[in-house]
Amino acid sequence: MNEPARIRGVLDDSSLWFVVGLGNNPSRTAYAVARTIVAHGKRVIPIHPRAESVHGEQGFASIAEAAAVHGAPDVVDMFVNSERVGALTDDALVVGAGAIWFQLGVVDYDAARRVEDAGVTMIMDRCPGIEWSRA
Repeated sequence: MNEPARIRGVLDDSSLWFVVGLGNNPSRTAYAVARTIVAHGKRVIPIHPRAESVHGEQGFASIAEAAAVHGAPDVVDMFVNSERVGALTDDALVVGAGAIWFQLGVVDYDAARRVEDAGVTMIMDRCPGIEWSRA
């Protein structure tokens, strides 16, 4: 699932990213990584229970709420604990996400299998900021 060509394809061929766990706290890793995603020309929609605006974009409390406004995302990037990612993965599949990306340290093999079984691109335990720097 983490083949370099697959990762490169997600990075190059996407424009709309939902970042789950992204709040307006500059000291959090999600904030810095989202800024990197934006710097690469992508639009980042924050998904967080507080629905805070981040990097100029209004946040949403859920993936479904964001998709109702913005449509299906190219990527849903998960900055949440591994224990929570399974249900959020199912939410991302329901809205038609093109790829699902679990950040460093986020691992759920059952959720990853559901993603791949659905024919959706899965990246696990990787960071887009790091992956862009490898190019």
